[in-house]
Amino acid sequence: MPATDPRPATTHRTTDTDREQVTAMERSGAVPPPQHGGETPGTASGYHVEVLPGVDSLPRSVWTDLAPADDPMWSRDLFTAMERGSIGPDGYACLVVRRGPDVAAVLPLVLFRELRLDHIVGARERRFLTPVRRLFPRLLRVPTLLCGNLLGQGHVLTASPLRDDVSRLLVGAVLDFARRERLGTVVFKDFTDRDLAPLHTALRHFGFFRVPSMPDTELRLERGSFEDYLAALPAKPRRNARSKIRKFEALPGLRTEVVHDFSHLLPEMLTLYRQVMDRADQTLDVLDAPFFAAVHESTTLDRRLVACFEGERLVAFLLCFFAGSGAVGARIGLDYRLAHDARLYHTVHYAAIRLALAEGCHHIRFAQTAYEPKTELGCELIEQAYAVTHLSPLPRAVLRRLLPPALAAATARALGSHAPVRGAEGSPRSHDDGRPPHATR
Repeated sequence: MPATDPRPATTHRTTDTDREQVTAMERSGAVPPPQHGGETPGTASGYHVEVLPGVDSLPRSVWTDLAPADDPMWSRDLFTAMERGSIGPDGYACLVVRRGPDVAAVLPLVLFRELRLDHIVGARERRFLTPVRRLFPRLLRVPTLLCGNLLGQGHVLTASPLRDDVSRLLVGAVLDFARRERLGTVVFKDFTDRDLAPLHTALRHFGFFRVPSMPDTELRLERGSFEDYLAALPAKPRRNARSKIRKFEALPGLRTEVVHDFSHLLPEMLTLYRQVMDRADQTLDVLDAPFFAAVHESTTLDRRLVACFEGERLVAFLLCFFAGSGAVGARIGLDYRLAHDARLYHTVHYAAIRLALAEGCHHIRFAQTAYEPKTELGCELIEQAYAVTHLSPLPRAVLRRLLPPALAAATARALGSHAPVRGAEGSPRSHDDGRPPHATR
């Protein structure tokens, strides 16, 4: 059964009554008062907001027209797979801004009734929280609304840049929805500064503040072969790569394949994936059998399994998605019995790079973890951020004071000597045509 909560299942339109309620909340201090001319949500002329129960409530053609063309993590069927599984959230919704019959913007929403803080912080922070978890477990369970993509980079899907009044309508409607669902903490998740820029005025108006999140990892691909890719690496990473490839090839019985039909491998994939997740510092989402099955069954999602076998036994995989000129190595599974000796982590990543090159991709992205080996692969780190607020003034003030330095310190520890080299202006291609940053069609 999908994890979707039944309460968001009705379509909601922002009305004058909603605006009166927001104004009353502002007077009481539950949301910050307007700072730019006193407008309240819902005053963008000709626009209105609806909340739909999930992506399947939105026509496929609308989603396809608005979603980033080169980011496979925004494939519609991937969102359907999230909603089919029980991968962490308690519900999903889509906030849709319309002008008449036309869709102006779409923002996916992810509902957590009790987001476990001790599951999403690093190991050091988790040790500090252990006594709290033992004595006051409910303090670490935070009702939270995430805006964007649970599994990927955040965007508001639009065909053209949002006007300030429409952005304010959208952000205000997000807070209205969070209030109705009793979700106190609201987070725009993993947005680049460039994608947050059209929302900047509205986010400030409603009391959001910016917090650094873990950077994304992206390898830009030039035309050529895998050997050309290796030759272009700096000397030390190139030597290390060739050494790892030799060590894998020297072990008998090991091979890699690209598998299109992997239905028979789903049980083994889940076992290997769980081995990785059991060792993970952070577990905002944990994929399950219905998710993997939905991904495999999709007829429109371009997905391939980079698989490593010992004889006929699956010992590693990297699940890859493709869209336009982009690829993503999304989730990995490893048999830790031989992962180190066989260099399985690097092997499946090298195979994914080979595959992306063969497909003519301009870039391939990987997960927001293990930055040292990914920078050795040649990946650049793309700076991302959260925009965070709370519906109540006191928790909002506490979060604003404590969260930025805590997450900045955790990010610095994860990165070590590596620093993001691409920020708001560092998208793979220029977007000087007036379209929003993700609209690369």
